[in-house]
Amino acid sequence: MAERPTDSRRAAEAMGRRGEERAAAWLGERGWTILARRVRTAAGEVDLVARRAGLVAFVEVKLRATAEALADAIDERRLARVAAAAEILAATYARPGDDIRIDVLLIAPGVPPRHIENAWFG
Repeated sequence: MAERPTDSRRAAEAMGRRGEERAAAWLGERGWTILARRVRTAAGEVDLVARRAGLVAFVEVKLRATAEALADAIDERRLARVAAAAEILAATYARPGDDIRIDVLLIAPGVPPRHIENAWFG
């Protein structure tokens, strides 16, 4: 029998979805097309897959309650999972000749989103 999510887990998932919605809107305002959201693979999940001008970005989104909390929002282990998932997904979303990269979008109330381009050099 599957475990039922706890209230705190449901709240965290709802917060994550809000962050992803905000990130998708922010990217869209900057000319990106969102190709997919919350894509799961055996290696991990990619929050957003976005395209702009011959480039496909696999985007990890982190929403935190404060700007100070963003400092610890992303680490090498998390990025490695995104990179592994992106490697699996690249054939699905990238066209021949496209550049591919892993980006991070850090979001907190009261500050502009911070877009870290090419965050993974693996």
